[in-house]
Amino acid sequence: MILTMLTESQRATLRALIDRIIPADDFPGGWEAGVGGYLDRQFAGDLCHQLDMYRAGLDAFDIEARATAGVNFAELAPDAQDALLRKVELGDVVTDWPIEPAVFFHAAAEHAAEGFYGDPGNGGNRDGVSWRMIGFEVTG
Repeated sequence: MILTMLTESQRATLRALIDRIIPADDFPGGWEAGVGGYLDRQFAGDLCHQLDMYRAGLDAFDIEARATAGVNFAELAPDAQDALLRKVELGDVVTDWPIEPAVFFHAAAEHAAEGFYGDPGNGGNRDGVSWRMIGFEVTG
């Protein structure tokens, strides 16, 4: 997976964001389960029209994290990431965002779920991990 359409910082923020939306437990978290690969594929296709929103939202996450905690989002401890995510989800931010924070959060959560639970043929759900997690068996 390359995600060449994002900066290194944006990629780190996206990975941290995905792993907080779908954290690891007995099964891999979102990134390890292939959500990044799914998004990479979608940014080159069906989600190409949302790439600018993602760039702006990921940059805004880092600006918000630096304003409230002094470091980029990916550098925050998981509990601090979760706290910031809850605020962004509610639109309760302290910096000026170029897009609606809650809209960006909900789009990222929806796309993460698509990549985690969708057909592995679409680039996510590596090895059908989420399907095994919920007991779904592919027959035929």
